Parts: sequence; C-alpha cells; structure tokens
Amino acid sequence: MGSFPWQILTRERSSADERRKYDQHELEKLDFNGMIADGRLKEWEYEEYHNGDIYDEQPSKYEQEWEIDSKNMPYLSHLKRIQTAWPHLRHLRQWMEVTTSPDKWQLLRLLKSDKLTQVRKERASQTSVAAFDFVLDRPVPEELRIRSKDDLGRHLDTLPAKGATRLYVVEDLSRDVIELLGTKLDIDPLFFREHINDYTWYNTRDPWVELPDLDIVSRSRPYFRLTYMQPRYFKTQESYKEAIRQAGHFNVLRRLDVDLEHTSRFDKEEATVALVRSKVSLWIREASDDLPAVGVLLIDPSIKEGDPLWKGYRPFMNSPVPSDHTPFAAAPTTTLFENLLFWIRQTSQHDVNAIQKNPRAMAFRALQIICAEWLTLSRYITARLGQIEWEIERPDFRIEKQEGKDKVDFNTSLQKLHTWRRRLPLYRDMVSETRTKLFPDNDGPGKDAETTDCIGELRKDFGIVAGHIHDLLSRTERIAAVATAVTAIEESRRAIEQNKALGRLTYLAVIFAPLSFVSSFFSMSENVAELSQTIWIYFCVAVPISALAFLLVDKNWTDNMMGVYRKTSAAKQKVKHHHEKKQ
Repeated sequence: MGSFPWQILTRERSSADERRKYDQHELEKLDFNGMIADGRLKEWEYEEYHNGDIYDEQPSKYEQEWEIDSKNMPYLSHLKRIQTAWPHLRHLRQWMEVTTSPDKWQLLRLLKSDKLTQVRKERASQTSVAAFDFVLDRPVPEELRIRSKDDLGRHLDTLPAKGATRLYVVEDLSRDVIELLGTKLDIDPLFFREHINDYTWYNTRDPWVELPDLDIVSRSRPYFRLTYMQPRYFKTQESYKEAIRQAGHFNVLRRLDVDLEHTSRFDKEEATVALVRSKVSLWIREASDDLPAVGVLLIDPSIKEGDPLWKGYRPFMNSPVPSDHTPFAAAPTTTLFENLLFWIRQTSQHDVNAIQKNPRAMAFRALQIICAEWLTLSRYITARLGQIEWEIERPDFRIEKQEGKDKVDFNTSLQKLHTWRRRLPLYRDMVSETRTKLFPDNDGPGKDAETTDCIGELRKDFGIVAGHIHDLLSRTERIAAVATAVTAIEESRRAIEQNKALGRLTYLAVIFAPLSFVSSFFSMSENVAELSQTIWIYFCVAVPISALAFLLVDKNWTDNMMGVYRKTSAAKQKVKHHHEKKQ
C-alpha cells in the first residue's frame, strides 16, 4: 500500500486534557491497527504525512518530539551523518528513534509521559535472537538463545570455532539489536531499511519509498530480501481483530489483507482468511583470513491468534513407514521463530558442509518455509477461483442475503474476481524477485544444470510456484472474459423481463382504451336519466370491443389462431387431395 493503510491519528477534536482521559489500558492493548479495527478513531481527525513529506527540507514538528540523543549510539549517529546523501535512510533513522514505525507515533504520544518512556524503552530493548554455529563434519549445529542486548553484545564479541559459520536468527527488529548488529558486524543500513516496512505501492509524497536499484549495484551486495504471503484462518471477526492488535505490537510494520469479500456458502459464518505480508532478509559476511563467515537472518514475529490456513504446510520430511521406529519430534507451530529453529536443528550433514562453499545455504530452511507458504496460497486462490466459477455457472450459488431475503446478485462474483486480478500481479512480481535473488542465472544457459547444494535444489520448487501464479493469473483473465459474457446475458434477461412488464402495461391500455372511448361516446347525452334505458347497450358494445382489441394485440393468441388456421388449411388441402386421388 501507499501511505499507512487507514491513515494516521492526528489533530485532536478535544483539548489535550480531554485527550489524556482516554483509557490508557486500551492504548497499550490495541495499538494502531486495533484502534482502527474497533472503530475507536472517531475521536480524532486524520492527517497524512505527519512524519514528514519526502520533499520537506526541514524536519517535521513531530520529529522534535521523538528525537533522542545518539551520542552513545554509533550506528544511529552514522545514519544521521549520511541521510542527506541517502535520503531513503531517513526513515530508518526515524524508525530507530521512535523504536517502531514512525506511523505509530501519534498513537504512542497519547500515553502519559512516564508510560510512553516505558513503552519506548521496551520496544527499543526487545531482543529475540538465536545463534547457530555450523561446524564442518558435525551434523547438529550448536544453538544458543539470546534474550537481552547485553548477551547479544557479548556473543558478538566472541568468534566461532575455526572453520565454523555462524548464523544469527533475529525475530522482529529493535533499535538495540540494529545498533549491536550494525556496529559490530559492519552491516549496510540498507539491509535493515528494506526489512522494516511492507508497502507494495507508494504515493508521490511518501517518505518511506523503497526505490529499486540497478542490477549492477544490487547484485554485488552481500544481502537480499524476500517477500511472501502467509494465509491465516480466523473463526470469528473478534479473532481477526485480535490478530490485528497483535500485528500492531510488532516493531516492524506488518499488516493483514483480509478476504471478507471472498466468503462463500461453504464458509463458516463470520470466519475469514487474512493474508499476512511477510519478509525474510539475509545478510552474509564472507569468510576471510581473519574472520569467519557470519550470517544474519531477519524473520517476522508471528501472529498467534487464529490458525495457519489448513493447519499450515506439511513437514519437510516423509512420514515414517510402519517398520520405521526412529524417534521423531513434531515441529512447533506456535511461532515462525520456533518453527524455523526446529528445522534448522534438523539440518543434514550434507547441507552443513554445503554452507562452507555457499553461505546462502544457511537460509535453506527459511526458503523452504517461504516456498511452502506460496504453495498453500496458490492452493487457496485456486479454491476461491473455483468457487467464483461455480457462482458464474450455477445461478443458485450467487444467492446473497439482503434484508432477510434471498437475492441473486452477479456483481458479487465480479468483485471477488477483481480482487485477485489486482493481487496476482503483485504475487507474481514477488516470486519473480525471489527467483532472481536466489538464482541469478535463472534465465541463463545453465538454468537446468544439475546442482548439488540445497539452494540449487530449490530452483525447481520455486519454478513450480511461479508456474502456479502464472496459471492462476491466466485463469483469472479467462474467468473475467466468461464473466463479461455472462453479465451481458444476465442484462439481456433483465431487459426481457422489463419488456414483459411493459407488455402487461400495454395489455391494460388495450383493455381500457376502448372502454374510455365508449364511455366518452355515451356521455355526449346531457340527460343522464335517459341512459337508464340504454345502459345495457354500453356493456354490449364495450365488452366485445375490448375483448377484440385485446385479442388483436395479444401475440400468443394471434400466433395460436394463425397456427389453427394453418392446420385447418392443411387439413382441408389434405382431404381435397385425398378425394381427388380417389376420383
């Protein structure tokens, strides 16, 4: 999306004192997205670009409120120093100062000063990191959980064993985590900048735009960012609103694209499916004579409300046969973080050794999850398009409840279809970008060459995903063409029904026109008493004339009479021919 999807809280209609009366617990609980979902924004007006216009030379008034002293923050100081030459990094600097998306500042500032300080401190220090050391010829990677910035700083100062490759898996982002990783590992700020937002299109004034780079520049960078969609099922609207509130507590900006318009008669009432825009980013420092290879993998926090659609993707292993008694453990589904760590611990010896030659193999399990999510989404879109086709083919599937009555509305199916016509090109571009980042020679002569490492083995899987998206887009266009034709047929039927209604009015006119004429004719006499002797003449004349006029204009009657006449004529000709033949 362009600007923040539901706009931003701004100018208060009430005084500052009245504004402070707002339930503090609600502010902590709901955050931005929850306030919108519960309809609580009516107490304020909206104002766009409260955190600045991309063309503004001077900082906005709100930047003075959230600005912090960066004397002991070398990475933030670095951003302030270079943001003039790289203006798109200004948004990352604002993000670090606010400690979350700057779009949320106008809600955070409604908290009391002491509570605001506490919330910003909690967001800034949030740390959820897991460190893995992949050692050559050792099948199980060494894992360490890190829950504080101090522990993260100490671990960054230690080096892994000789020949080992270290991976930091980071859930969400925070200012302190960016400070430590960026300073100690010397990471390009663009790596963090590209991960913090989820916009898919922009307005002309947006200061958070992510402009594309030239390929000659981007392909030399030691990092890449992949976008994908996570479909999630919610049984009730309250459950969906709770998911929105949970997303509002993320430091990174992540939102849900709800599919309310795609309900069908097979869905549970009030249930809905939402598509969560997600990102995975990987930065790699190649091994050198002095330093080992290190990777930083950024993943999104998880919405715990609801369930993964169809209970999520299948495990990345074959189910055991009855003769296999090898112990196994179920992958946790509570969060993406725990699920990913589980599969990293299952890394095979072959894949551990492959990391030494191709450090991108550290992200193999995350890439498997991305590919599986895309396959689930493609199956979901296939199901929805199938329902739309049923609605087009079967009129009884287009029944909509309106004011307690069943009403057939074909436009509902078209609205569902147009949603996928808008979204599928975005999904196609996401998958295409992923393939380009993972397989730079995707269109080269060696694209079908045999590969031995785990990343190369994923080429076919992502090719299957791209094929599914392409087929779905083509199918959508075909359904649109059929829908257009069916719409024309429906309009023709409606026109016929209207013509029938007009025909009934014509019949009424035919009946009453002769009656009016006869009435006018007999009313020419001024002596009404004289009509008492001749009133029967009115009926004797008016009724036959009306009946005759009606029969003359009734197409069915005239057609039937012509049919009887033709049959009678044919019968007479047949009898005549029979007599002539006897003679």
